[in-house]
Amino acid sequence: MVREVLGFLPLHGGGIIVDGTLGTGGHSLAILQHSPAPARLIGFDRDPESLEFARQRLQPFSDRITLAQGEFGEITAVLAGLGVSTVDFILLDLGFSSFQLASPGRGFSFQRLDPLDLRMNRREGAPLKDWLARAGETEIAGVLREYGEERWAGRISRALIQARTEGRLNDTQDLVQAVYRAVPPRFLEKRLHPATRTFQALRILINDELRQLERFLEQFLELLTIGGRVCLIAYHSLEDRLIKRAFRNLEQGRAPFDDSLPGPLAVEPAGPKVFRRLVKKPVLPGAEEVLLNPRARAAKLRVGQRLGTG
Repeated sequence: MVREVLGFLPLHGGGIIVDGTLGTGGHSLAILQHSPAPARLIGFDRDPESLEFARQRLQPFSDRITLAQGEFGEITAVLAGLGVSTVDFILLDLGFSSFQLASPGRGFSFQRLDPLDLRMNRREGAPLKDWLARAGETEIAGVLREYGEERWAGRISRALIQARTEGRLNDTQDLVQAVYRAVPPRFLEKRLHPATRTFQALRILINDELRQLERFLEQFLELLTIGGRVCLIAYHSLEDRLIKRAFRNLEQGRAPFDDSLPGPLAVEPAGPKVFRRLVKKPVLPGAEEVLLNPRARAAKLRVGQRLGTG
């Protein structure tokens, strides 16, 4: 959603722009090409392989960029390490990239034989195979239900335990076959691969993605200058609900996850108005983008702005 993001980017006056999910640098490249020369871009990503790819891609703008490895959930600490305390624009494009999907050996694609890994940073943490080797049936089902909103979580969990017991849970194709055995044939969806929600849930678990987002939402407002903007692109309902909830609460003058007074009843802000949503409903990708990149069809962009305190 590069065009949509650029539409919310304050293109005059330069300032500091942060891309907290740099990936391979696609959004950052477009921002640098369209922003004034004085603008400085700080890009970071938890994936060192993607970061290195982006570094080469953004080389023509090396005098205007600062790149670092880091997690967006630790944005305050990452920026502090670079000597930065306030910024003018923050972008997060959540989920995983096409680069990660296409990279062999990482396990993000259920259409290829790969190890059961799913880590965005293969230098840290344990791969999926380790977790599947010790997780119980109830635990697996809970993850699939909570993070994947998977209707057949119980059946898939039992199939995974059976496959593990039989020594048939060693790679991504073993995982896919277990899902196929679990889902009743008449309920197999034509538009959505039956393993999609399972891989989503396990990827979120292994990378602690929702907690990363929660931590970011608790920090970002203090980093924005007055008038500064934040653009967040989510790809599934769990992420989008967290963003919607946090933005609503911040607009009402409360903490991001303070629901002590339900939103619809909060006519007046609970505190000083320091944040507003620039779009009440998420911005969706255009038909042309979806045609070129079918994965973009699930994207939802929400945008907010820091206000003064008085």
